[in-house]
Formats: sequence, C-alpha cells, structure tokens
Amino acid sequence: MTAIRRALLSAADKTGLVDLATALHRAGAELLSTGGTAAHLRAAGLPVRAVEDVTGAPELLGGRVKTLHPAIHAGLLARPTPEDVAELAARGIAPIDLVAVTLYPFEDARARGAPPAALTEEIDIGGVTLLRAAAKNWQRVVVLSDPAQYPDVIAAVRDGQVPDALRLRLAAAAFARTAAYDAAIAGWLQETAGLGPFPERLTLAFRKRAELRYGENPHQRAALYVVAHPPAGEIVTAELLGGKALSYNNIADLEAAWALVRDLPAPAAVVIKHTNPCGAAVGQTLADAFARARDGDPVAAFGGVVAANAPVDAAAARVMAELFLEAVVAPGFEPAALETLRRKKSLRLLATGGLGAPPGLDLRSVRGGVLVQEADVLGTDRAAWRVVTTRQPTPREWDDLLFAWAVCAHVKSNAIVFARDRQVVGVGAGQMSRVDSVRLAADKAGERARGAVCASDAFFPFADGVEAAAAAGVTAVIQPGGSVRDAEVLAAAERLGLAMVLTEERHFRH
Repeated sequence: MTAIRRALLSAADKTGLVDLATALHRAGAELLSTGGTAAHLRAAGLPVRAVEDVTGAPELLGGRVKTLHPAIHAGLLARPTPEDVAELAARGIAPIDLVAVTLYPFEDARARGAPPAALTEEIDIGGVTLLRAAAKNWQRVVVLSDPAQYPDVIAAVRDGQVPDALRLRLAAAAFARTAAYDAAIAGWLQETAGLGPFPERLTLAFRKRAELRYGENPHQRAALYVVAHPPAGEIVTAELLGGKALSYNNIADLEAAWALVRDLPAPAAVVIKHTNPCGAAVGQTLADAFARARDGDPVAAFGGVVAANAPVDAAAARVMAELFLEAVVAPGFEPAALETLRRKKSLRLLATGGLGAPPGLDLRSVRGGVLVQEADVLGTDRAAWRVVTTRQPTPREWDDLLFAWAVCAHVKSNAIVFARDRQVVGVGAGQMSRVDSVRLAADKAGERARGAVCASDAFFPFADGVEAAAAAGVTAVIQPGGSVRDAEVLAAAERLGLAMVLTEERHFRH
C-alpha cells in the first residue's frame, strides 16, 4: 500500500466528485484535472493543477486529446521498482497514485436516440485509457470508475491507506466498466453496419440490479442483472409498490405471465404456476377476467403469479385479495386497489407503467455458451391460416381459437390448451407425447371441455390426439400442421365433425 500523493480526476458524471477531491486534498494529495472537471473543482474552492501544465501540451482536436501523453501514462504505469523510479526521475515525471474517471455517457446518448455524429463524439478514448492503465497497475494506483465507489475510498483515505483488497476490487470494476462500455459501442457499430442480430462476436454487458435471497432452490445463490438501459414496460423496470422483495422464481414467473397477457385483448388476466399458465381469460371487466382466469384451475391458482393487461381497479383488487397469490403485475394500480392489496403484507405488487415494446432477442445460457434467437412473436397475419375441414368454425369458435392459440404459444411443449368463451379450461404442458398433453388438458377441463376448442403448439403426429380431444367434447382445433400424417389427422377431424384450422406457424417453448 502506498500513500496517495497525486490524483487525476476527469469526470463526465460529477456526482460526489467534490467530496472525493476534498478528502484527497485534506490528505495532502495534489489534484490534477481536465477542462470542465477542473472548473467544477475550482468552483468548489479546491486547488487544481491543469493536466496541460503537467504535459506541456494544450488540449488538441477540440478536446479529443487531453490526457494521452507520456507524462500522464508513464506516471500511471510506472512500477515501484528502482528502474522505473529512476526513469521517471530522469524524465521529470511524477507518479500518479489515484485516478477517478467517469466516461462520456455513450450509453445514455444511445438510449436517447442521439444521431450518429453526436454518438461518435460520446465515445470516450482518453478516459478508457486512463482506467485501463490505472487498473493494470492497481497495486500502486487506486482506480475509481463509478461515483458509488467514492465513499469507500474517502473512508480509506481518512484512515491513511487504501487497502490492497479494495484496490483489487476497484481494478476489477474498472475493467468491467470499460468492457461494458466497449460492448455498447460495438453493438451500435454492428447495428449501424447492418450485421444483423448474430454478428461474429456477440458482446453482452449486464449490471447487477439486485442479489436475490436464493435461486430456484435455497442452496443456490442468485442475482438479477440488467442491461445498461432496460426497456420500459418490462418486469425488470417495474416499480415494486408493495410486498416482499422478488425472488428468482417470482421473476421467472412474472416474466412468463407478462409475456402472455400482452398477447391477449384487454381486459385480460393470467395466472402462472412454474412459468406455465394454469388460468387465463378475457372478461367484461378486469375483475371478471381475473375471476375467470382463477376458475380455469382454482386448485393450481393458489400461490400463483397474476398478470393483468389493464390497470387494477378496486373491484379487481377485491377479487384478487380473496386468493393467496405470490405477486401481481399490471400497467398500474388505482389507489383503492393498492389500499386493498397492500393489506396482504407478503403480496408483491409491480406496476410496469405500460405494456412495453415488442421483444427483440431471446438468450438462454448453456454450459460454456449462450443460445441466441429472435423472440417468438405471435403472428398476427392470418392470411396463411387455412380451414381444412368441411365444417367452418362458428364465430364463437373463431374467438376461442384465436384466444387459445395465443395462450398455447406461452405453454411449455408439448402444449395443449382447451378454451371456451375466451377462458382457459384445461392445459396440458411439458408432456413427452402430445396425446398425453391432450389427456391432461381434458382431465383438467372435465365437463367444461364440452363445446371448447383445442390449440396445439405443434402438429399432431398421429390422429390419437385429435380423437382424444373430440372424445372430451372439443368441437374445433387449431394447430400448425406439417406432419407426414396430416391427411390422417384431417380425416379424423372430418369423421368426428370437428372444425380444424392450420396456421403453418409452430410455437414450441422448450
């Protein structure tokens, strides 16, 4: 550990900078700074030496070149060896012991939609170079890349030394910051170059939003990470208005619920258990929609996660409060609804503020890599859909087929959904054979299967699935088609008097 005799401060984000500089000055450190940062510190009454006085060179190219000079970087990169100390002395260069840099706000500018020329000027070169040089030499140089780090260093400076453990942690954070910064720039340039969603190198950067109590199980540690500017209207940006902190499983279930309810006409509600819908419905009111979603499988709904695609009003809140739930997410909550639901102290309430934008890419980790695909967006163009049976669906069946098809796209494969009057009455999820999924949905539906419709996320490989649905009372079926036995399946539907629609669009969810 070495004392801090000289500090270089260059901050685009000046939060907390005066406090840091004051602590360094009181500890006897000389303050070096650039342009606007120097003016900011001088305005606070602190003595600051301009970087150009150290380098002997003025800022060049409108400020693009300020700190890129041997007098700065030799002062950062010199080791405390006799050879390096002698070389600095021969050149008249003094060591720099601390660097505090916050980079030009490229990510913020991109999120605001700044034009290309403005974005280019927000690409920091000198700041990144300072952080990397200081972090490389962390055993001698303290490197700060985020104002949130200042309090720990201020406390250490007041104690007289910055411990090696803190220095190492700060160095790791600095390289993580420059990596994320470069990832954002690379992503923009790849997009500008038209390289598509799958460039040769995929650079991803996430920031920890929260450590979670545990993962899927209590023995697993877990945390939530988000992109630099997570989109509005999503679970990760929702405001927690009541209840306990979110768990790993809560977030997974909420994400599944939110993705589904956005595909349904409003007002609609869904109940999710283990990322699968056990209930979903459209209603005349949100209270009606939730009650019908709950009644799709009232046993499974206990302890579920609920999503609504309309603000929760007082009437809906009263119905929701009758059931033990883990969480409710909606665009918003009326004050009376919040008052009712907050009485359930553990119930998590999330307001997204909107329904969000269409999804982009889906990522899933595998050992040693990541799977990346375009998000599975439910098709809205029905031009490719075909009624392949003599009997056409009735208007009521069409409404139910559209509803069941939307729900089925959010059920784990093999997926079967029975629906009637835009209410899910039976779900078969995650079975290894499609006919077993049909039988499970039929068992859940019971007598409610009479007059219901059936949606299948992929084709029926044999006629047995259609036959089992018809035996339960289903009158119409929607499925992608594409089996080598399509003719056999169609013949079974025709023989059983079903209406059958082929969408030519599969929605596997593994």
